[in-house]
Amino acid sequence: MDFILQLFYSGLGNLASYLAAHVLLCLLPAFYIAGAMTALIPKETVTRFLGRTTPKWISYPASAAAGFLLAVCSCTVIPLFAGIYKKGAGIGPAITFLFVAPAVNILALVYTGKILGMDLAIARLVLSLAFGIGIGVIMALIFSKEDAEHDAATDAMFAGQAAMRRAAVIFMLVLVILLVAGTFQFDFLTHTYASFTLPISGVDTFQNWLAQLVPFDPTKGEEGVTAQGAILIGMLALIGVASWKGIENIFDGFNAWTWASLALVGLTLLIAALKVNPISGGVTLALTGKFFGVLLTTVTLGWMVKSQLSEDENREFLWESWKFVKQIFPLLIVGVFAVGVIRELIQPEWIQALAGSNTLLGNFVGVVFGVFMYFPTLVEVPIAQMFLSLGMHRGPLLAYLISDPELSLQSILITATIIGRVRAWVYVGWVALFSTLAGLLYGAWVDGMSLGAVSLILLGTLALLSGILWLAGKYKKVDTQPAAIH
Repeated sequence: MDFILQLFYSGLGNLASYLAAHVLLCLLPAFYIAGAMTALIPKETVTRFLGRTTPKWISYPASAAAGFLLAVCSCTVIPLFAGIYKKGAGIGPAITFLFVAPAVNILALVYTGKILGMDLAIARLVLSLAFGIGIGVIMALIFSKEDAEHDAATDAMFAGQAAMRRAAVIFMLVLVILLVAGTFQFDFLTHTYASFTLPISGVDTFQNWLAQLVPFDPTKGEEGVTAQGAILIGMLALIGVASWKGIENIFDGFNAWTWASLALVGLTLLIAALKVNPISGGVTLALTGKFFGVLLTTVTLGWMVKSQLSEDENREFLWESWKFVKQIFPLLIVGVFAVGVIRELIQPEWIQALAGSNTLLGNFVGVVFGVFMYFPTLVEVPIAQMFLSLGMHRGPLLAYLISDPELSLQSILITATIIGRVRAWVYVGWVALFSTLAGLLYGAWVDGMSLGAVSLILLGTLALLSGILWLAGKYKKVDTQPAAIH
């Protein structure tokens, strides 16, 4: 019983520290950006570039861009992938979309950079894009005959010509600026420009009590809960209640709860942007560049919501953002709680022995973790942070991060129903191979290999693979040509 309670408290403590430290300035703006992308960017402006008649040098980069713009996690990607494929997209661009979207969407990239380091986020972005396009091209070459049959059964596709309004474009840009102001560690954002002390006693005592209630060991990647963090958790609960009452039925009309939820979001972001230092007999508040940046952008966004966006645009934007929160946040809470429990169960020696160095086995183990330890987008980041703190090399860690959104058992099964079991398992094999290769290359760079050498190996591997597939495709075309009649 004591052991079970220890696991429970470990999970609860990890969840509390996570909510206090990482959800607000990083995830709240990103949820709104994802909602704005879905609501305000006409899908036709992206998907019309994926037609079969579009040149490949346009269609594959366009499918990668569509994955970045239109999706947030694998649960959202698969229905979009099915729609794109059923309407006539080639299997190559469709597979590129399926691979890229959950791995390099804005939520995953921002969160990876904030928690695990920008070098890992950049490697995840570059290698996912390169290998996503590569896997799409390979699938198109292997299944060219089936792709032609699929093309014959579909209509001409993606001819929409819709465009975004200027106000919507500016609104999205301001959301991105809010995200940058809240998460990036530029000197002008971290510098303190003013500070003052409020005579509120007991805050330091409250913070000490929280440290005892939620003990943590920094050497294991654990974080504590501050007084400011506890207040922010309470604010998150208020936002949830107000959003449920004001946005859940927003298509019936706006109400006071709708505006209250937005006001609470703005206030919470401002509180999160403060530097709070409890002292004996009071609390010192420091106003940094981050605070002023968040203040300016939240005021601008509030003004645009009231006067620049139409009622339909506001309704769609808020609904899509709330839908993403409902889809992801509960799973995020469960996953982060599970991280705290798993951390107590996993011995560091296991991780160090299996994936503590940048070996072929270590990177393959990272891929296997992605299959059998699936967590939704964003949840895999705290899982990865736990693996890192337990001794996993950063190479296998990247292999895990790339494969995790792609190779979960449920994703494999659903994909098989869309494109067929043979094509689905061929796709799985290529994802496993390229994820392992990505981990090996990034791990080699971490271990000291020059970026030029890593790039040459990557380009050489892709060139060799492309040459083999081109020859195979040419042989297949010749082999299937009908014999001449004499």
